Amino acid sequence: MNADSFDLSELSELARISQRTVRYYVQQGLIRSPESRGPGARYTRDSLDRLRLIRRFQREHLPLAEIRRRLDGLGDVEIHELAEAGPERSEQSSAHDYIASVLAPRTETLSQHISNSQAPILVPEKAKLRADRSQWDRFTLAPDVELHVRRPLTREQNRQVERLMEAARVIFQEESP
Repeated sequence: MNADSFDLSELSELARISQRTVRYYVQQGLIRSPESRGPGARYTRDSLDRLRLIRRFQREHLPLAEIRRRLDGLGDVEIHELAEAGPERSEQSSAHDYIASVLAPRTETLSQHISNSQAPILVPEKAKLRADRSQWDRFTLAPDVELHVRRPLTREQNRQVERLMEAARVIFQEESP
């Protein structure tokens, strides 16, 4: 067994997950596709690190969308370090902390949010890792104006989309004759 390259069987054994789960994570864009196709397909060390980190996040009861968001914000070196570090607790690492942050009351109104908004959120380069298959939702905001949203989203992103749609409705109603 090469220490930097693994077949599906070796990878699933080392990561302690089923081969089917590995294939699912490839399909969902959580890990990269193998270097080649067929019985000789080889996965990289990066894939093993990602799988180990995914399992760690799952033990903390984080939803898959949140795991994807966290992975998208990390580089290969950071993922390797976190996968090797073990189960240290980081900011908002437990399910309890995550749920508390999601359910935290929002006191700002929509108009405050719009006036206080900062620069747009940029999608990190790692987001390109997502699988080619995507589910897109299309929302009609006004005639000839649509909003397209790739799913799945985190709860926070869903709230942001809802606020965006509400703001758009207000703007388009103001523009109506």
